[in-house]
Amino acid sequence: MGAISPPELLTADHDLSWFDCGKPALNRWLSVHALANQQTRDSRTYVVCEQRQVLAYYSLATASIERQAAARKFRHGAPDPIPAILLGQLAVDKEHAGQGIGSGLLKDAFLRSYQVSELVGARIILLDALDDAAKKFYLDRGFRQSPLNPMVLMHSLTLQNR
Repeated sequence: MGAISPPELLTADHDLSWFDCGKPALNRWLSVHALANQQTRDSRTYVVCEQRQVLAYYSLATASIERQAAARKFRHGAPDPIPAILLGQLAVDKEHAGQGIGSGLLKDAFLRSYQVSELVGARIILLDALDDAAKKFYLDRGFRQSPLNPMVLMHSLTLQNR
């Protein structure tokens, strides 16, 4: 196994052909939508690689959530809607699962989201968990559920998350 790169912005030079996280929707999103969304400035995708072969990725975009849909902790004094950063996708190739890459990417996503929030204003990082396993991953890391949709999860954007 070679050196794994730090997270970097996805480009057309990255090799996506072998990526398989075991979840077809996440595989397809990376191969079909990630670069296209980047070109239209709808989201940004960051990847970690081994010799340009993508091992894991996540995407970020701006978002908002209605105050009533936010976890109670985030409602007090918040505008409606509450500004947020959307963690649209996060996936690790099956061959590299369980090595802490996903947790590392989540930390990087928090750092980048916090930096963006300093420029444009955002209180929370928000996501829509794909399934119960993903939901558990995020709940174990301090995310809270929306009272209106238990698959919508959120976490405050603070320096402590970095």
